[in-house]
Amino acid sequence: MKQYSHNLTLHARSLRLRGTPAEHILWQYLRRHALGGLKFKRQHRIGRYIVDFYCGEYKLVVELEGGIHQKDSQRAYDEERFEHFRSAGYHILRIRNEEVLENMKGVLRTILERVQEPSPRNPSPKFGRGDVTQ
Repeated sequence: MKQYSHNLTLHARSLRLRGTPAEHILWQYLRRHALGGLKFKRQHRIGRYIVDFYCGEYKLVVELEGGIHQKDSQRAYDEERFEHFRSAGYHILRIRNEEVLENMKGVLRTILERVQEPSPRNPSPKFGRGDVTQ
């Protein structure tokens, strides 16, 4: 089993404590299986990277993006990360912070639609708990 840096674990914990307002708001809709019964983790480690939200059942990575993601250096880093994830079979969903703050129902609908897309990993969605229209 691959060993992970203790510093990366501490960094993930730190990110959970000082997340952006959009991260805190979205987490209220994702935690405790609230969205369609899906289990999400927040500031989750995948290899040498930390992702904002992760649903292991569907290998879905949800990344929130603020203004820093518009910088050239950050864009290059993000593309490297996302290519690493895609090559390992993860599905990436990138959402702007503004979308979370201005259109939460649309964001939740997008997440549910993504897990409904057929793939070998997620042949049939499981729903029951949680409702986008609430």
